Amino acid sequence: MMHKIYVTRKIPQQGLDLLKRYAEVKIWEGELPPPRDILRKEIREVDGILTLLTDRIDKEILGAAKNLKVIGNYAVGFDNIDIDEATRRGIVVTNTPGVLTETTADLAFALMMAVGRNIVRGDRYVREGNWKTWEPMLLLGMDINEATLGIIGMGRIGQALARRAFGFNMRILYYDEYNIQEAERSFNAKKVSLEELLQVSDYISIHAPLTPSTRNMIGSKEFSMMRKEAILINTSRGLLVDEAALIEALERGTIAGAGLDVFQEEPIGKDHPLCRLPNVVLVPHIGSASYHTRTKMALMAAGSIIETLTGKRPENIVNPEVLA
Repeated sequence: MMHKIYVTRKIPQQGLDLLKRYAEVKIWEGELPPPRDILRKEIREVDGILTLLTDRIDKEILGAAKNLKVIGNYAVGFDNIDIDEATRRGIVVTNTPGVLTETTADLAFALMMAVGRNIVRGDRYVREGNWKTWEPMLLLGMDINEATLGIIGMGRIGQALARRAFGFNMRILYYDEYNIQEAERSFNAKKVSLEELLQVSDYISIHAPLTPSTRNMIGSKEFSMMRKEAILINTSRGLLVDEAALIEALERGTIAGAGLDVFQEEPIGKDHPLCRLPNVVLVPHIGSASYHTRTKMALMAAGSIIETLTGKRPENIVNPEVLA
């Protein structure tokens, strides 16, 4: 009898084709995530489920599963899954690390340039018919070249961003629990305290994991330390930043601007306070959104599910103790 797998959203076809070689696959075809009652129903009989960050797989959902052996999360993060409960039930959880490093770093750098050089404001200015002539003071922005970049969290994505910044002659500072010697050696990066990073950086890019200690790590106190010309970039997790404090800092001119791919609650609507601010660039959680990367994520998530169901140890297991 073939295994049964439920996929909570349509993913690139290569991933679905791989799953279908080994299992009977059912896909939620809706544009929005499946409702919880649907999740409870579909998880009941399947052997594996491929989930997204938007699917909350908690104790209640896991309690409905009778045969579930593996959850393949189509993301690097896995805070949408109750890992302890899955482990207690003997369910393997996997993710897709590494694959989106370069693509997310691309977006972080793109947001730096978009905010710093007023790209979105300039596009809107032209489209709305406001451009009358060349003006010496029109939409003046911040240089990228030789500016100071502060990276909070010098992991894979932080180092990938540092590599890009080094090519633009940026001075690179970083705040991390560890000394990242490779970044120091290759990009002349300097480890500093969070306070020093905030005080001297022109651009501040967040690449830290979401943990109880990093939740709201950038709030009113931190914004007050930043330069008025500073620009904040967040492509990591929305909950790392106190959003109300960010809005206040942008409104009052405490900092110059922000580029955001992630938010405290997603999605945000057009009436969200951030959408009314001219000095922020907002994109809808597209850090990994390239054809190449999303396809690799699909193949990785599908492959991990298949490896588990065929008795192999998946390479990207989040809770290895479940197989001990």
